[in-house]
Amino acid sequence: MTSAGAIAGQDVGAAPQRVLLLVPACTYRAADFLLAAARMGLDLVVASDGVLPLGGRPVIRVNACDLHGSAERIVARSGPVAAVVAADTPMLVLASTVAARMGLPHNPVDAVLAAMDKAAQRLRWTAAGVTQPAFRLVPASAAQDVVRQAAEAVGFPCVVKAVSLSASRGVLRADDPAAAVTATQRIRQVLAEAGRPAEPILVEEYLPGAELSIDGILAEGDLAVTVIFDKPRAPHGPTFEETLLVTPSRLPEPVLADAVRTAAEAARALGLRVGPVHAELRTGDRGPAMLELAARPVGGLCSRALRFPGGVSLEEIVLANALGLGIPAASRPVRPCGVFMLPVPRPGVLRAVEGRARAASVTGITGLTITIPVGQRVRPLPDGDQYLGFIFAEGETWNDVRDALTAASELLHVVIQ
Repeated sequence: MTSAGAIAGQDVGAAPQRVLLLVPACTYRAADFLLAAARMGLDLVVASDGVLPLGGRPVIRVNACDLHGSAERIVARSGPVAAVVAADTPMLVLASTVAARMGLPHNPVDAVLAAMDKAAQRLRWTAAGVTQPAFRLVPASAAQDVVRQAAEAVGFPCVVKAVSLSASRGVLRADDPAAAVTATQRIRQVLAEAGRPAEPILVEEYLPGAELSIDGILAEGDLAVTVIFDKPRAPHGPTFEETLLVTPSRLPEPVLADAVRTAAEAARALGLRVGPVHAELRTGDRGPAMLELAARPVGGLCSRALRFPGGVSLEEIVLANALGLGIPAASRPVRPCGVFMLPVPRPGVLRAVEGRARAASVTGITGLTITIPVGQRVRPLPDGDQYLGFIFAEGETWNDVRDALTAASELLHVVIQ
């Protein structure tokens, strides 16, 4: 394991290492990766499919849908690099393609694609015996009777979800056959808007129990955990927006050990071998069960809640691991901390988020960021794909963090016209 000082760029006399960072046009994560690279003293090469505020640095233009052409352009223009890192999901496949061309560590492209497809996940986990909800796949052309039969096969309540969308977009709970049909029709509309009308829909068993997320780094298939978040307000439907995340987990150690083991098995079953993963699980009578797994760190701005030994950020850990430096020996956050993800409460035009100063002054709050500009039209889940913003907190105890985030969120008044 490397030291926190080495990750933060404190090795005197070491030549800067070059890293290729692939940044999608729509992402929360560009600024945090750029800051992490600057703190580490890295020589950064950036490729992107959009115009981003990247500090005036040159950008290699790419198209994530044109893997061959984009990979050729990057290899021709980037020069030698020591690692390839995707800042967010839309660049994961291109990152693996480019890293393979350059002979650098990477996940197989088919494994990355499987991690981006909830149906492929379910099928691979079934083959590997990974614990997960019962499920059925419903083709795009399926009649209403097929939807009803699929829902009845997994039992009620059930969860109906799009296989390719993220951030709880296109996910609904159904408590009876008629609700399953209605949920499917609504999700079909969301998929059509997203340009994915031909996708199948996943109908799966609803699992009660505590929900948690596990972030970690894979090295040859072994999972080194960086953070485990409890979800004190785990959604139960009809929509599944996430709000409150707090770490360290309060679940019993045997439960956490089983959850980590399940997440590692799930990653290996997908074919993932290296780099960051973010796993979502629920724990119940059958033990931990996989909901979803992504080949990236925790999403949105959630990583800003985390402070590792030496002030190291999660993005620095990801970059360091890509460079072969490992992760710090003490790789968990130094204090209890958490984040409140602010959901969009109703559709309309965002006019104001009032009470921010009062919310930010709550004891324990370390930051509050509104990510949607005033004047923009917004939609709640499952139709929309954005959160209003994020509140961050630290405290002496898990309860302190939960209470601070809850109090701050209740002081905000969202004005939507």
